Amino acid sequence: MALFPLFLAKMAMKKTKVGGQAVIEGVMMRSKQKISWAVRRPSGETVIERFPFVSLVKQHRAFGAPIVRGAISLYESLKIGYKALTRSAQIAAGEQREPSRTSQSSDNIAYAMSFAVALIVCLGLFMYLPMLVSQILFKNSVFAFNGCAGAIRIALFLFYLMGISLWKDIRRVFEYHGAEHKAIFAFEDGKELTLENMRAYSTLHPRCGTSFLLMVAIICIFVFSIIDVIVTLFAGPYPNVFLRLLVHIALIPLVAGCSYEALRFSDRFQRVWPVRFLVMPGLWLQKITTKKPNDEQLQIASAALKASL
Repeated sequence: MALFPLFLAKMAMKKTKVGGQAVIEGVMMRSKQKISWAVRRPSGETVIERFPFVSLVKQHRAFGAPIVRGAISLYESLKIGYKALTRSAQIAAGEQREPSRTSQSSDNIAYAMSFAVALIVCLGLFMYLPMLVSQILFKNSVFAFNGCAGAIRIALFLFYLMGISLWKDIRRVFEYHGAEHKAIFAFEDGKELTLENMRAYSTLHPRCGTSFLLMVAIICIFVFSIIDVIVTLFAGPYPNVFLRLLVHIALIPLVAGCSYEALRFSDRFQRVWPVRFLVMPGLWLQKITTKKPNDEQLQIASAALKASL
């Protein structure tokens, strides 16, 4: 019992952290100094690209403050992930080199428009629709309103993941997602990135973005409820759902920051049984978004991780 604080302190020690993302026919990896991706061409050749990267959190002390660093990390992850996905699509389609500035500019406009449309659809489906239903059912109760909206949001997210997991192309992305996790597990344990070592690990990682999204959905319920109470006390009830939606959208950086801190905490103390119990739903959710990879996919994840170090 006397050694329990030392046990916690040992688990809370910082490990060398790397992160990643499955992309089209490949894996992107991110370390403290570099970002890299390894993508398979239709010919079977593996293309590896890398470039230096230093997070804004490391460049500016103020950005390293708790909560703030989570919001910054979300922004950087979206930006880098979008770049990795678009570049992997080009490589997987068989393009031999990066597009020229002219074609890249037109592609960027098209990608920006598609991203804007996707963002509007996501906000409408996962934010506005749950709030509209909750407004009908629980108009006069802040906590019931946000609890209902949160439950609908999580249910829609589950149906969405199960739906896209049926697509053959998405399933391959989920296999690369599993390969990414296995490679990161092996690296964090100090093992050499061989097929034998990586195969032994689970595809479920506690620091996964899927777990982060579930954490966001849960924390939204509490943060939105607290802010709604404050707004109601000082300004009265919201006149309509749309205005409430705008307030909640403005709170997303705060929610992301809180979720980031919760995920960091759960990763450090994952072996303590109350924390392990809390992270289980996120791991269960990864059973949808990760699939068992083949050896070729493990090799690509290993190549991407080695290139980022």
